Amino acid sequence: MRILLIEDDVKVAAAIGKHLKAAGYTFDIASDGVTGEDLAFVNQYDVIILDVMLPKQDGWTTCIELRRSNVDTPILMLTALDDVDAKVRGLDSGADDYLAKPFHFPELLARIRSLARRGTTVRSSVIEKYGLRLDMNSHRAFRDGKEISLTAKEFALLELFLTRPNTVLSREVISQHLWGMDYEQRSNVIESFVKFLRQKIDRGFEQPLIHTVRGAGYIFSDARP
Repeated sequence: MRILLIEDDVKVAAAIGKHLKAAGYTFDIASDGVTGEDLAFVNQYDVIILDVMLPKQDGWTTCIELRRSNVDTPILMLTALDDVDAKVRGLDSGADDYLAKPFHFPELLARIRSLARRGTTVRSSVIEKYGLRLDMNSHRAFRDGKEISLTAKEFALLELFLTRPNTVLSREVISQHLWGMDYEQRSNVIESFVKFLRQKIDRGFEQPLIHTVRGAGYIFSDARP
């Protein structure tokens, strides 16, 4: 299970991370709402743990923006605010559950497990756009019914494109999606990955779907930028 923890308190984040690791979970940590939103866009998580009082963008706004962008990952809001109005606002923003600080870690882990089970029943295993179809369970890709053989990284890159159509993706965003938070600038490698993927999904088809936006990155679209 992969968790995204959006928490600006270093001590709280470290304590939660320690228990997530002990439970066998992998996790990424973002210390502000904007970074957390970006990570949730480009990576697939089983659960998002979202603090409310965050720098740059509060948790309520982050939650609303994720839901507006069709990110359906279960969200657990975590905050020191324990009044009814705060809970209602969190749930109305799109959160699935609410846990007030201070809390017991066994309860936090139980809520994570519950949300993860709920997420697997809701999240579709198939992504489709512009005639391209990805089966996330079998890791198979098709265009107009024709199967395309992809490596694991190529599949991950195509998944990113399909979940962010008509959006210019920078090399930094792509690198972060493929290699995680500890990415380095790998522009030449990224260009090679995009080139190979483009050859596989566009070859033999009249309409190209992956386009280069000079100086900005790449875009997945059925129309030239």
